[in-house]
Amino acid sequence: MTGSKGKTSILVVEDDPQLSSNMACILNMEGFDVRVAADGLSGLAMIRKKQPDLILCDILMPRMDGYAFHEALRNLPHLAKIPFIYVSALNEHAQVRKGMLAGADDYLTKPFSAEELLAAVGARLNRFETIRPASRARVKATAEQTARLRQITPREREILLLVAKGLTSREIGDTLFISYKTVEVHRARLMKKLGAANAVSLSYWAGLAEQMD
Repeated sequence: MTGSKGKTSILVVEDDPQLSSNMACILNMEGFDVRVAADGLSGLAMIRKKQPDLILCDILMPRMDGYAFHEALRNLPHLAKIPFIYVSALNEHAQVRKGMLAGADDYLTKPFSAEELLAAVGARLNRFETIRPASRARVKATAEQTARLRQITPREREILLLVAKGLTSREIGDTLFISYKTVEVHRARLMKKLGAANAVSLSYWAGLAEQMD
């Protein structure tokens, strides 16, 4: 089940427009197809039009809160198995426990970093289980792919191979003794040079790069 052009579809249900916009921006940069709803009722309306692959949902919202929205999904067999992550400032143990007992797959407490958001999404979608085998695949590079790989710098190649291992930008920075922001710049350049949409695509390119040793 994917969104437009084969992209993984994510629905963000959040009543804070600034936060939902930031989340959508982060996820869009990773190549996800993102839609945003301001409350549970709007979220249900969007799901009726297109079923997402994963849902990120706030708890305290007008009209229909996160708990009621989640319960509505659980009562519909064809929607009950969609990976569901609560995103909330309610970080007391009792609240987290309530969310998890309700059947949520994860609980992300606000405020959170871009990397924490992507790690939660990646874990639920098992992205890195797809990434690791892909990086070992021995698919022969085409002439065009070889030409693209020859455009990347030695540092970019190092980062490409670490992305394929599932490391976050912060972990890559710690490994290579460079800043998080520097890693993000290199990743953006890699994606542009290689035409890669997200980390999964970069892992495919890493497998091709390994053949050029």
